[in-house]
Amino acid sequence: MPGVEILRFFVSTGWVAKVVLLILLLFSLGSWSVILAKWRELGAARRTSEKFVKLFRRATRLNEVADAAPKLRSSPLAGMFQAGYAELEAQIRASRRRADEGTGSVQVRSLDGVARAIERAIGSEQERLQRALPLLATTASVTPFIGLFGTVWGIMNTFRAIGATGSTSIVTVAPGIAEALVNTAAGLVAAIPAVIAYNHLLAKVRQLRRRMDDFLLEFVNLVDRNFS
Repeated sequence: MPGVEILRFFVSTGWVAKVVLLILLLFSLGSWSVILAKWRELGAARRTSEKFVKLFRRATRLNEVADAAPKLRSSPLAGMFQAGYAELEAQIRASRRRADEGTGSVQVRSLDGVARAIERAIGSEQERLQRALPLLATTASVTPFIGLFGTVWGIMNTFRAIGATGSTSIVTVAPGIAEALVNTAAGLVAAIPAVIAYNHLLAKVRQLRRRMDDFLLEFVNLVDRNFS
């Protein structure tokens, strides 16, 4: 069986090759866990963002959106809205106090303040969306070199065996060459999915970032029309 043969080969390798293969296995398992988790997370963020935008544009009052936002928390737009709405409410309360004192009317005094609150939320949401992606970049860039180290070590063992026996027969060189090639293959097996997934997931994050920038403008324009 293939699994048994792989296990036998692993047991027969030297300690350096074992360490290299175990490190590559850990990198591979870590990258695949990130790939699956981020795939689900970014997919949910995209779907809930679409729902949130529809809700935001359909609502007649902002407090309706505020009540629904916690239920769509996987969308970065919900966090942005909550930050902007909190700043908007704070400014309206302060403006209402001044109006009650007869020193002004109820209105938003600083659109820039609302925009800055949302921009801070954008930074937090983008950091959340990109979390763990550096592991994929690290896996993609490091594992080929780890595999190359194992390859070089296997070739060194081959030359050492040739020097010790004085023979270049296939029996002498095969174990070291096989060990070297397996390390090379293991490094590529760990790196290739990581680099493909990193580029794909990063593109999804950038799409969500563009949607966040669009929502920032839409929210600020709404506040400008209705509260300034």
